[in-house]
Amino acid sequence: MLDALCQGTTDPELLADLARGKLRKKLPALKEALEGRFDPLHALLVGSILAHLDFLDEQIERLSDAIEEQLHPFRPAVELLRSLDGIETRTAQNILAEIGVDMSVFPSAAHLASWAGQCPGNDQSAGKRRSGRTRKGSKWLDDALKDAAMAAIRTNDSYLQAQYQRLRPRIGHGRALGAVKHTIICTCWHMLTTGELYRDLGGDYFRHRDPERQTRRLVAQLEALGHTVTLQEAPLAA
Repeated sequence: MLDALCQGTTDPELLADLARGKLRKKLPALKEALEGRFDPLHALLVGSILAHLDFLDEQIERLSDAIEEQLHPFRPAVELLRSLDGIETRTAQNILAEIGVDMSVFPSAAHLASWAGQCPGNDQSAGKRRSGRTRKGSKWLDDALKDAAMAAIRTNDSYLQAQYQRLRPRIGHGRALGAVKHTIICTCWHMLTTGELYRDLGGDYFRHRDPERQTRRLVAQLEALGHTVTLQEAPLAA
C-alpha cells in the first residue's frame, strides 16, 4: 500500500484491496484510514524510508549468506541445537558462536552455565541467604538464551514450559526465566557432548515426579481462595 501511494495511487478502494492476511478483515476501517491527503513531499519521505528498508533487507540477506558459509562446517551442531524447544537456526548460530562446539573445555554442564553467567550467586552468611546475583557473562549469549527461553515457555506441553510455570508463582517471571535459560545452556552442553538430539520430558514431568508436592500446591491454592479441602483416596482401578 505504501509503494502504491508513492507511485500515485490514492483511491482508498484500490489501496485497501492490497491488504493481506488478517488486515483484510478490517477493510472498511482501512478504507476510512486511507482517505486523506498524500502530497508529493509525503511520497518523497515515505519512498526514502522504503528504499532504506529495502537496502537493510539486502544487507541482512548478504550477511546471512556469509554467516551460513562460515558456519557450514558446524551445520550438524546447528541442527542438533535446533532440536531443543525454543532454538531456531539464528539462535543456534549465536549460541555456537559464543560457546563453540568443543565441550571438553568445560568439565561439566555446570561449568559452562557458570562461565555463561547463568547460575545464581550464592550469598549466604550467618545462616541467612540473600539475593545472589548471577555473574556477568557474554551479552550476546545471554540475549540468545533469553530468546530461546521466551520461545520455549510458549511451547505447549513441554518440559521447559512446565518448569517455568512451576517456578513463576514462587520466584517471579525474571528468575523463573533465568532457570529456563540455565536448563537450556546445560542441555546444550549435554547435546554437544553426546551428539544426541533433544528428547523432551513432557509437560507432565513434574506431576509424575512428585505427585504429593503437586497435591499440596493445589490444596494451598484452593485454601487461599477460601475453600476447605478434604482429600480422599480414589479407589484403585480394577
